Amino acid sequence: MKAFCLRMVSHIAFERTIIGLIIINGIVLGLETSAYMMANYGEALMMANHLILAVFIIEAMMKIIAVAPKFKLYFGSGWNLFDFSIVVLSLVPAAGEFAMIARLARLLRVMRLISTIPELRLIVETLVRSLPGMMHVIMLMGVIFYIYAVAGFHFYNEHNPQLWGSLGLSLLTLFRVVTLEDWTDVMYNAMELHYLSWMYFVSFVVMGTFVVINLFIAVVLNNLDEAKQERLAEMQKPMNKDELAKELKATQEALQRLQSSIERMPS
Repeated sequence: MKAFCLRMVSHIAFERTIIGLIIINGIVLGLETSAYMMANYGEALMMANHLILAVFIIEAMMKIIAVAPKFKLYFGSGWNLFDFSIVVLSLVPAAGEFAMIARLARLLRVMRLISTIPELRLIVETLVRSLPGMMHVIMLMGVIFYIYAVAGFHFYNEHNPQLWGSLGLSLLTLFRVVTLEDWTDVMYNAMELHYLSWMYFVSFVVMGTFVVINLFIAVVLNNLDEAKQERLAEMQKPMNKDELAKELKATQEALQRLQSSIERMPS
């Protein structure tokens, strides 16, 4: 049983089947938002949801059996814990006080697409690794926001109290500016007070948007490159005894299939 489960979960077709079911699950969740679909095909959609959940449960059980008795190989992986938690939460009854948790768990199943596709896992791992570096960029941005918010309050408080009436409103206005959402309207309104007000806004946009955002991108790209290098180093590590035996067995099976095919060929 262990060998069968290991062979199944390691097969590329099994992985692609799970990816396909995750995508189908996402489509089903989208269709459930349609009143027409629920009225006419509600039972079919619920049946599809139950079948997909059953497959996910079987997948989790097969992966656990494949590493038994070394369960740490499964539960020691953060991605496996993520998948297992979603499956467990999906078993919560979709009724009563736990209905919202059940719906959220069903929605989280779509996020399993991230844990299934290696490229998406690499991006998420890169973002997590980038958090410490991002904190310093966020601190820098916080200082810039605070200085400009206090200055904006003193400059434009009396002219436009709706946007600059307090420190909190000033921060919200600067957030609107840094997202480049109609920031020119805010600037032209301030320029009615003084024509040189454009210098305040342009300097903030340059520092807050172009410089700081590019720092975020630089931190992420640097960690992405490091993550790729680490993954490449892991792929180049020498195989242990179990992995070598597995590869030899797979090669022998392939050679046997090739020999059988040659023997069946007409002479």
